[in-house]
Amino acid sequence: MRTVPARQQVAGPSWQRERPLTPSLFGVTASSSSGVMPSFRVGSLRFWDSGTRWARLQPRRDAYDWTVLDRLVAGARKADLPTTLVFGGTPAWAAPAGPKAPYGDGSRSAPPDDLAVWERFVSTLAARYRGRIDAYEVWVHANDQRYFSGSTETLVEMTRLAGRAIRAVDPRAVVVCPSIARLWTDEGRAVLRRFAELRGYDHCDVAGLNLHQQHAADPPETMIGLLQQIDGALHDAGVHPPLWNTGVTYEYVRDERLDEHRAADYAVRFYLVAIHGSHFSLERTYFYNWGGDGLPITLQAVGSPPTRAALAVEELQRWLTRTSTRSCGQGLAIDLPANVWQCEFTADDGRLLTIRWTHEGTATTSLPPHAEEVRGLDGTSRPMRAGDTLAVSGTPVLIVQQPKG
Repeated sequence: MRTVPARQQVAGPSWQRERPLTPSLFGVTASSSSGVMPSFRVGSLRFWDSGTRWARLQPRRDAYDWTVLDRLVAGARKADLPTTLVFGGTPAWAAPAGPKAPYGDGSRSAPPDDLAVWERFVSTLAARYRGRIDAYEVWVHANDQRYFSGSTETLVEMTRLAGRAIRAVDPRAVVVCPSIARLWTDEGRAVLRRFAELRGYDHCDVAGLNLHQQHAADPPETMIGLLQQIDGALHDAGVHPPLWNTGVTYEYVRDERLDEHRAADYAVRFYLVAIHGSHFSLERTYFYNWGGDGLPITLQAVGSPPTRAALAVEELQRWLTRTSTRSCGQGLAIDLPANVWQCEFTADDGRLLTIRWTHEGTATTSLPPHAEEVRGLDGTSRPMRAGDTLAVSGTPVLIVQQPKG
């Protein structure tokens, strides 16, 4: 069994900026072909591991099968959820000599032998779902040889062709550049930098990243340090695209399952870290996944009720309905103990909402001025008054303050 260090150096920048919080930030990857939607609140969907690989959608050069994707898109539209479709898994007929991808359908990790085949597929799909699919992620795990065994130069050209095809038929759709994985490694960040140097980000609206803790048991706040490294790599290449966190690596999903309490805490903090990460232009994050079971954190398996983690994420979204971010920070920089994190929000009725938590251990903090109530993720609340102190732990709590007079 892997042991986790008792203490980890975790730090993040502090910032202030007033900006509306969009519900789509709270995304999940829907890894189910059923067409059933989550029964708890989410803000956006990403389709992957859902029966929608390229090889499934175009099983032969002259034949398409839209059955599963039609079902998924119809379910998402009924639920009024924006959708992102991920491309990956080249059909065997398009790259017969290419290495097999890690799926059971015979699809290939290689790019197609003829890139015109790729552009026609993207154009056909985008035209069919014009106005119904909101975004397209050009390729999954694009620097993992198991998923894409072509060169970075070919990846840039595929991105250029896909961007051109999508914009020609659906100019309102968002083009997400291929997701770069293994960003904890020098190799991963080198591919990100190389893609940027080749001007790959000129051909899309958003950069796709596989942003996650190095191990499932690591505090979600470690992602902030990783974001700082990614920001530095992009800065060195002279590009600053908006960022979407689109998933995890192949190995991550095999990590040991977290206990129910920690799973709920980490799921909520995954999204709070995403809000904190907006300082680095992180605009949306997709939790992996919805629909499956046996993962380090399970939100809801198809046919089962939402887990405690899913209900905690839903409560967080209730807290933040119709709010704007105001600031995020950590520790001594904002006059709090070193292990305490905080994000502040302004509600549409003028109240100031403050969420506090720790990345490890507990801490005693003073309440902000005019605090009147503290709420828990379990839906409980208790009144507070000036002079009270608040014990903070790894379970985030909401402090509600009266509007300023």
